[in-house]
Amino acid sequence: MKDANEAQNLGEQLKVRREKLKILQDSGQDPFSITKFDVTSSSRDIIDNFEQNEGKSVCIAGRIMSKRIMGKISFAGIQDFYGKIQCYIKKDCMDEENYNQFKKFDIGDIIGVEGEVCKTQRGEISVKTTKITLLAKSLIPLPEKFHGLQNMDLKYRQRYVDLIVNSEVRETFIKRSRIVSEVRRFLDNEAFVEVETPILNNQASGASARPFMTHHNALNMDMVLRIALELHLKRLIVGGFERVYEIGRVFRNEGTDTKHNPEFTLLELYQAYTDFEGMMDITERLIKTVAKNVVGTTQIEYGGEKIDLDKPFSRISMTDSVFECSGVDFSKIDSLENAREVAKKHNIKYEQRHKIGDILNLFFDEYVEKSLIQPTFITDYPVEISPLAKRNPKNPKITERFELFIIGKEFANAFSELNDPIDQRERFEAQAELKKQGDEEACDVDYDFLNALEYGMPPTGGMGMGIDRLVMLLTNNDSIRDVLLFPTMKNL
Repeated sequence: MKDANEAQNLGEQLKVRREKLKILQDSGQDPFSITKFDVTSSSRDIIDNFEQNEGKSVCIAGRIMSKRIMGKISFAGIQDFYGKIQCYIKKDCMDEENYNQFKKFDIGDIIGVEGEVCKTQRGEISVKTTKITLLAKSLIPLPEKFHGLQNMDLKYRQRYVDLIVNSEVRETFIKRSRIVSEVRRFLDNEAFVEVETPILNNQASGASARPFMTHHNALNMDMVLRIALELHLKRLIVGGFERVYEIGRVFRNEGTDTKHNPEFTLLELYQAYTDFEGMMDITERLIKTVAKNVVGTTQIEYGGEKIDLDKPFSRISMTDSVFECSGVDFSKIDSLENAREVAKKHNIKYEQRHKIGDILNLFFDEYVEKSLIQPTFITDYPVEISPLAKRNPKNPKITERFELFIIGKEFANAFSELNDPIDQRERFEAQAELKKQGDEEACDVDYDFLNALEYGMPPTGGMGMGIDRLVMLLTNNDSIRDVLLFPTMKNL
């Protein structure tokens, strides 16, 4: 019965608001015919610089978030991009018709206000209003102010309403913008060149993921949305760009959860004449610099955990980390049969195509990943799961690769990049064989990239980092949907 009453009440409000709009339009006062309003000040500027602004004539604009009608004196709380400010509206200080028009305005309407900066008897900084202009009529009521927009599904589907009524959400996305800017500033200061590479590709490459397929009509050819930035950026290293990076959207046709969205923002950077240890250094410095300059501290609280970004990040090999957490020492496992026996004993499910390195990675996923709360570089990944990384010259079964984990989540992935075209061809072909066996995330052979490598690529370090997860960490959000303005949602 309550839901029915609420629906009926909403229906009546919608009807009333449309009737108000029609009256305005019939009287030649259509708010939607107004094309501009000259804004001279913001709420933040007025409040932060009150001493300089007191008595000054200003024009502000924003949305009515609260309203009190008290006879000849009224108050309205106006919200602009920078915050909220009170408008002190006195009938004697403005045109009577304009005052009566204001009394009919609704919460949610967008208005322009002209007046003088003042402080009320209660000490609240306000704009003593001389004129109000209705700039846009809100035809749908905002969520009830004391509860806001609580329905999580509706928050993501109607982010515009979420941003209006939840100031902390707006602050998250302002901070996201600052984080991305700070990442760019850091890399620019390190002499990296920002570039743009194609989103539409002929084949999926640069990562293990299922791509989104599409078709180019004019060329009559199937194409895919990129799953990574890697191979185009490494082509640029071949071409003589010694430090390059890109921040861009990539697309992976996989499930959604608190850590994954089908499209997300990825940073990839490549530097000639360095290795994965050089990438560790730059990754650690990047995260510390961004945290300090955006959040103001390297001591981060996330989900009840205190994360210390100031200390040197820990470093441990995948094999050693698995031994510490499970008691299984893969350095002593020398056959696939033994690896499978150990997996069965520990209830680790594997597939027939999995080799020793794959099973080691399954143990890592099960026993280690969730325990890595403080920043930790996991190194020495098996070659089976690292098709683009250079082998360790002392142990060809492992690669010069690391992944950075914080709060049990992967934040970065980096290699000493494989620049041997013969080795790269063999690994591509092994991946292609896995794809034939049913691995939909295995990559294809990229013959043009092999051709580029045959011209010669210098020793290179490369790193990829999920921007969304970095934002989650620095804004204390536990779902990727809370840091994406418009996350992917299933159709209703």
